[in-house]
Amino acid sequence: MSRIQDVLQIAAWSAIIRAMSGLKPTRLPHTSLQMFFAKKSKGFCVEIGEHTTLIARTSQTEAPYVVEELKELPSSDDVALPAWTKQTDGKGATGYAHATCGIYPVKRLVRRHTLDVKRLKDPAYLTEVYTQQFRIEPDKYAIRMLNPDDGNDYDQAKANQKEALFCGLPSDDVITIQDKLLSQGIYPERLELGTLATLGGIVNYLKFKQSRTPVLLLEIGEETTHSFILGPDGVDVSRPISSGIAAMIPVVQKELGLKDEESAKKLFYSNTFDFTSMGGVLVKRLLKELQSSIGFYEVQTGQSIGHVFCTQLPSSLSWLGSTMAGALGVPQLKIEMLPWLEAQNIKLSDGVTLGSSEERWFGLFSLLVSHQNAVPDEKK
Repeated sequence: MSRIQDVLQIAAWSAIIRAMSGLKPTRLPHTSLQMFFAKKSKGFCVEIGEHTTLIARTSQTEAPYVVEELKELPSSDDVALPAWTKQTDGKGATGYAHATCGIYPVKRLVRRHTLDVKRLKDPAYLTEVYTQQFRIEPDKYAIRMLNPDDGNDYDQAKANQKEALFCGLPSDDVITIQDKLLSQGIYPERLELGTLATLGGIVNYLKFKQSRTPVLLLEIGEETTHSFILGPDGVDVSRPISSGIAAMIPVVQKELGLKDEESAKKLFYSNTFDFTSMGGVLVKRLLKELQSSIGFYEVQTGQSIGHVFCTQLPSSLSWLGSTMAGALGVPQLKIEMLPWLEAQNIKLSDGVTLGSSEERWFGLFSLLVSHQNAVPDEKK
C-alpha cells in the first residue's frame, strides 16, 4: 500500500487520451519550424462540458503556476471561444493557445469492472465485456484499462488484479473534438477525459484533507448521469444512469401545467423561476437509481457515503447539487479551493477570483494539477 500512496498522481487518471489522441502538428496551418517550436510564454487549460466551457491562463506552462485569468463561456456558443482565443495574450508564435484540454463526450466510458483474470488471455473475453457489460462496439472506441486504486495502467500481462477501470470514448469523437478545437484557436497538446481528471482531483483532495469518508460524485448530463463512489484509495463504484436533466423536463411541464416540453425546458434553464420547492419530485427517478447503488455499496463495505459532489451542471441549475444532497441525506462536498491549490503550487493572481460556488472550477484545476504532477512512465 505504501507504493500506492506514493505513486497516486492525478495525471495517471488522465492517461487514457494521451496515447490515443493522434494529435499531429501538421493539422496546423503551415508555419516555419522555428515559429512552431517557439517557446510559449503562457500556459492554457480548457475544460469543455456539455453546458459550460471553463478556461484558465497561467503564468507559464510548467508548475508552479500563477493563474492570470479565468473565463467561463457557454459551450453552445461557437463564437465565444474563438473570440476569446483571438484576443488573449501569451499564445506564442503559432497564434494558437497550446492547452491541456479536458472533454466530456456524451458517450464516454468510465467503468469499474470485476475481471475473470483466467480469461484475460482469451482474445474474445474483453470483446464480451465491452458488448455485454458496457453495451458498446469496441471497434469504434478508443479504450484503455487502468487500476481503479492508483490510476496506473492495468498490466494485462500480469493479470493479477481482478478490478479494472475501463476508460474510453468513440474514436470518431477524438478527431471531431480535435478539429473543432483547432478551428477555435486551441491547439490541444493534451486531450483528456475530464471525468478522469476530476476523479483524480477528488482522490488527491481527500488525501490532502486526510479524509477517508467516501464521496458520491455525480456528473449530471442531459441524457445520462455518470455516478461514482470513491475515497482516498481510488474508485470503488461506477455506474452510468440513463436519467439526466432531460428526464426532469416532462415533470416540470406537468407540475406547472405548461403547454409543451419546449416551454418547460426554456423555463427550467432560464434561472427566472425557483424550482427548489419541487426539487424532490424532479430528482425522484435519479434518486431511486442512486439509492440502489449506494445501498449495495454500504452493505458490501460497511461504509456510508459522507458527501455528494455534483459537477457539469450549468450555473442556472446549480441548485440541483443541494437538492440531490438533501434527498440523499448527506452534505455536499465543500472544497477548500485556495489551500488545496496552494498545496499543488497553484496561486491566483491579484484580481482573479473564483466567485460563488467555487467547486465549479474543480475539474479545470484538476487538469492543471495532473499536468504538474505527472509521473514519468519509467517510474509508473
